[in-house]
Parts: sequence; structure tokens; C-alpha cells
Amino acid sequence: MRIGGTEMVIKNIIDGSDTNLFTMTILCIESPLGPFAEDLKKDNIRFFELDRQPGFDINLIKKIRSIIKNNNIDIIHCHQYTPWVYGVIAAVLTKTRVIFTEHGRFHPDSSTWKRKLVNPILNLFTDQVTAISKATKQALVEFENINETSIDVVYNGITPLAVVQSDVDKLRIELSIAQSHNILGTIARFDPIKNHIMMLKAFSLVLEQQPNTTLIIVGDGEEREKIEACIKQLNLAQNVILTGYQTKPHNYLALMDIYLLSSFSEGTSMTLLEAMSLGKPCVVTDAGGNPEIVIDGENGFVTPNDNAQKFAQGITNILESAVITNQLGQASKSRFESHFSEMNMNKQYHYLYSQVISG
Repeated sequence: MRIGGTEMVIKNIIDGSDTNLFTMTILCIESPLGPFAEDLKKDNIRFFELDRQPGFDINLIKKIRSIIKNNNIDIIHCHQYTPWVYGVIAAVLTKTRVIFTEHGRFHPDSSTWKRKLVNPILNLFTDQVTAISKATKQALVEFENINETSIDVVYNGITPLAVVQSDVDKLRIELSIAQSHNILGTIARFDPIKNHIMMLKAFSLVLEQQPNTTLIIVGDGEEREKIEACIKQLNLAQNVILTGYQTKPHNYLALMDIYLLSSFSEGTSMTLLEAMSLGKPCVVTDAGGNPEIVIDGENGFVTPNDNAQKFAQGITNILESAVITNQLGQASKSRFESHFSEMNMNKQYHYLYSQVISG
């Protein structure tokens, strides 16, 4: 339960659960627990903390099986592939129902012949598979050999962000961003899959037409040196702000006029949903679940993967008109409320839990 998209979904499912119907506990197969765990413990959520060993850990299956039997568990909801493998084997020949949720895929996507052979067998003992996007569902069919009819799509949902405008205004002053500047931004770990380099190349093209523009990049990671070198090479230092890792980046997000996502691969980006909850127009790559969240021309623009020219064009299309910026922003907020709220996600999972119990 470290800080991450999957962990946030789990936390939101628990925070939004109906305590009259469900008693929630969390079983983590790896240690140590992270910040989300501490938050949930304060709400008296019970944790089982295990210590998975390298390789295939037979003892871990025994421990999980003991926990679900001793605690009369009705449903074990396995998030991600490895927990599913251990969870479904541990639940075999018990009354416990199994749900598996796939949260995203790596780039480039792949699998192994062993998984393609084993997965249909695991699926026989699984009551429901869900994927967080249609693209993720298709990847399960294509790469994991899981029957398409057994997979439902349940989009991630979050609580809309709430910010204090005076704090956002104060941050702008602290960052020394002129009032005349438009602000672009992204929040993502510095990982090759996030393709910050393409974003920077696109930004250099944007500056040729819109020189009064600042790019804020929130995050840190292994690509930092490459990103810093790219900023220097493209002579962007005066217009790019690297904030480093921020535990609560909400004010940075609120400061952005346009939210950018340049990834090679995405499931459902939680920060993209957060940006939409604040009414931000978005420019994203045509990767994974992105085009299911951002409808091209409706609440932003979807551009070809790894294409700086098209990405820059999407940004300038928005910057050229305050009317378009406002329209796209309003559409973002509306789309978030109708499809990606925590309430909407929890309603679907609650219905699913009830169905597998009664079925």
C-alpha cells in the first residue's frame, strides 16, 4: 500500500464502501506497508502483512489460505497479476469467491507461453475478471489468453480534488511564474515509459508559437539526468520547472492550464482523472486507456504515440483560443463526473461483489 495508482484505487474502494454490507480487510503479500496503509489503519481497517519470498513461494499460498479460512472471507479481490495467481490457488476448494482486476500493462506488452497455458486454468477458478480500460481488457485477451467474455471493464474512480485558490496563487508566486504565462504540466515518475523526452521536444515547438508558456514537471526517478540533459540541449531552462517528487501535488495540478500525458503506455492515469476533476483540458498520447478517458476534440486532444509534432499541435490548438480552453475544461469536468468519480466506480464494484456472492 505504497503511493501509486493501484493502491489509490484500493483505498478509494474501501473509503467508499457501504459498511452495512461489507467488512473490508487488506492482505498485502509484500512488506513493508506504505503511507496509504497508515491512513487506512487510522480508520480501523485491518491489515494482514505477509513477506513473499523470491521465486514461487509455496508457503505464501498456505498463509493466504489460512487467513481466508480463519477469517471467514467471502470474496478475495486480487489486484494485479501476481496477487491473482497466489489468491486464486489459495482459495481453491474454499467458499471464498475470487475477483481479479488488471490495472495496466507494460510497454512493450508481452507474456510467456507458461502464462498463456496457466491463465485459462486460473480463470476457471475465478468468479470475475475486471480491467480498468477496454485497452487493458484487450491486452488480457491477446497476451494472457483470458476469455474475453469473462472480463468486465470497470474504470478507475477518484474523489474530485478540492484546492484553495489562495494556496494556488501563492505557489505561482513562489515559482516565479509571470501572470502572462500559460502553464502546461504533468505529474509522473521519471520513467522511460512516461516519455518525458518527447514532451520536452513538443514543448520546444510550442514555444516557437507561444513563447509566454511555462512547463511544470512534477516527479523524480531514473530518467532525471536524461530529462535535465534534454532541457539543456533544447535551451528550455528558462521555461521548464522541475519540482522534484511532491507528496501532495494537488496545488501544482491546479496551477496548470493544460494537463499533459506523453506515456508510451497507460492503464487509467489517476493524475489524468484528477486533472479532469479540476476542469483541465488535456493533451495525451494514443496509449492504453488514454483515448477512452480523453475524447479527441471534446475534453482535449489525443495524439499519435511518440510524435512530438502532433503533441505540440494539440497543445497549441488549445492555447490559441481562450474560448476553446474553457469549453474543453468544462467538458473535462463533466466527463469526469459522469464516468470517473469514486462513487461511480464503487457502485460497479458493490454490484459485482453482490453478484458473485449470490451467483
